[in-house]
Amino acid sequence: MNRNLVQKKISEKENEWDIVIIGGGATGLGCAVDASSRGYKTLLLEQVDFSKGTSSRSTKLVHGGVRYLQQGDVSLVFEALKERGLMFKNAPHLVTNQSFIIPTYDFWGGPFYTVGLKVYDLMAGKLGLGPSMHLSREEAIEALPTVEQEGLTGGVIYQDGQFDDSRMAISLAQTAVDYGGTVMNYCKVTGLIKEGELICGVNAVDQESGEKYSIKSKVVINATGVFADEIIQLDEPGKKDLITPSQGIHIVLDKSFLPSEHAIMVPHTSDGRVMFAVPWHNHVVVGTTDTLIDKHALEPVALDSEIDFVLETAGQYLVKQPTRKDVLSVFAGLRPLAKPEDEQKATKEISRGHKILISVSGLITIVGGKWTTYRRMAEDTIEKAIMLGGLPERNCVTQHLPIHGFRMDIDPYTDPMAPYGLDKEKIMAIGEEEKLLSGFLSEKLHIYKAQVAWAVRKEMARTVEDVLARRTRVLFLDARESLRIAPDVAEIMAVELGENKEWKTKQLKAFEEIAKNYYFDK
Repeated sequence: MNRNLVQKKISEKENEWDIVIIGGGATGLGCAVDASSRGYKTLLLEQVDFSKGTSSRSTKLVHGGVRYLQQGDVSLVFEALKERGLMFKNAPHLVTNQSFIIPTYDFWGGPFYTVGLKVYDLMAGKLGLGPSMHLSREEAIEALPTVEQEGLTGGVIYQDGQFDDSRMAISLAQTAVDYGGTVMNYCKVTGLIKEGELICGVNAVDQESGEKYSIKSKVVINATGVFADEIIQLDEPGKKDLITPSQGIHIVLDKSFLPSEHAIMVPHTSDGRVMFAVPWHNHVVVGTTDTLIDKHALEPVALDSEIDFVLETAGQYLVKQPTRKDVLSVFAGLRPLAKPEDEQKATKEISRGHKILISVSGLITIVGGKWTTYRRMAEDTIEKAIMLGGLPERNCVTQHLPIHGFRMDIDPYTDPMAPYGLDKEKIMAIGEEEKLLSGFLSEKLHIYKAQVAWAVRKEMARTVEDVLARRTRVLFLDARESLRIAPDVAEIMAVELGENKEWKTKQLKAFEEIAKNYYFDK
């Protein structure tokens, strides 16, 4: 993942790619892994940083979707449970088993959820993570010491998955590169090249240098999530929008609010959604909301009403009522939901299934979906690309393809460096061999100075935000701590990138501007 080499590669005019993918989130990166592992000449272009948008702002769950079962979307649950099992097998350093408890406060809740979750277990088949079980009131309190005990009748425990979303995204980018693919961040597609009526490439501009590229390709895939309509407008100006963006927010609290290895799942909040409180990186992530948004942005901001709703709902199930002063970080993400036929549908009722659309000119657009099904979405998309581009037929190999860093002997529960997998030792070696990069940047969050150098050298990190939001998760875990260590990050990056004092000043100002939306003034 050397950006200078990639620049040279894509500036060669006579170079023709088999597949160009626009968008570096879960779907686009999944497509890049699928295409490159089949041996196609693959290029992925991302306008900002990999997983900058929706794909770094999830609830951090790899799940079949208990809620979709409740809505009767059985085929999506089957698909998601199968994909959940494959993610566990292909990325054990990134995906872990997480037990969830549904606390019940009425006499029928226990049996009702027990039966529903038994169906969930059966649907997972051989890829199941363990059986669900009913808990007595005493067992529920023992498992969740800080759960609200008034009116508690018991609980139901079931198993699902958890992961670090943006670390998964970076690992997918590295996997694509491992198989001969090419990826580039901060490179915005500005137009589609056509021969007659058919698309044969893209125009793009390097957001750092301003250099323009004209890139030829047999197939172009639009995997830009909430920005999909903008690419479609380049192809068919005036076409009706396909995406309904819905905002979901999460707050991050100290572990003391849920000092348990179990997560809480609330199956029915006052607005009819599911809410989770999940242990993550020694903190607790609580969310989410479902708010229809008119405009989409690269850096969505949590609304006051959403923050109040999450805090209030969390307080109904926890002994200690969280307030704004307890929030270490708050982040918002936009779901790229495929617009339903029925305009009256509430966003929570819109299917999380994916749709693949092919325009008259040959632009392939993939919309909808969710992190858990990223691999299946990519497989379906590349199958269409092979047919459309007249590419030699080759079977998909991603069902059993280890993700970059694959490692069985590392425990994500106890080792903060687990998401790096096999690269962990190389990062630790940097700290041992280079004096200026030894030791912690943040002992509180277990972040090493060497991780910053590694992010620049091996993971295409270009900005302070790239490092603090996505290569490490500091901004998402504790926004104030991210601001404290930002000058040290800028210092290390400036040395690695050969940048000057002016660059550092600009970077810190830009990061402060973004970080101010992740915390509240006390």
